[in-house]
Amino acid sequence: MMVPLGTPAPPFALPSLDGEIVASDGLAAGRPLLVMFLSNHCPYVRHLERELGALVAEYAPRVTAVAICSNDTERYPDDGVEGLTEQAHRAVFTFPYLLDESQQIARDYQAACTPDFFIYDGQRRLVYRGEFDESRPRNDAPVTGKALREALDLVLAGQPVPEPQVPSIGCGIKWKPGNGPS
Repeated sequence: MMVPLGTPAPPFALPSLDGEIVASDGLAAGRPLLVMFLSNHCPYVRHLERELGALVAEYAPRVTAVAICSNDTERYPDDGVEGLTEQAHRAVFTFPYLLDESQQIARDYQAACTPDFFIYDGQRRLVYRGEFDESRPRNDAPVTGKALREALDLVLAGQPVPEPQVPSIGCGIKWKPGNGPS
């Protein structure tokens, strides 16, 4: 089940890849916030990561963005600090990449997969939860970020993002034993 639109953004304070704590209350107030659940090992994330890096850089003057990796790094070591750092360089990510070791933030956001995208307006109310675009690793659709781009443009114009919103498709969050959603 998708989080209802209008839901407030759950707060977080998580370490970035360099160990610095990034807290949601320290992010630019009044600006839209893009929260992305990503991972390094997932073919769905790898499929769009370069275009995602470019899209976020394009919107950076007007939108605050953070990525969060919540996967179990013991079972998926490519999603540890070293792998995520390599990914951030490869995909030219210019936004903070945060580590959700406890997986609490993924539960709070009801993140289902990687990639999973959440856009909050300037009042930190959910206005979009959905896909990047219709491209998938095994289809011929171009990687454009069309769905995310359209949602960001509407939010920046002060317009509502229409429903229905197409949920993200990707690799399920790799939950630690006993941590998954109830």
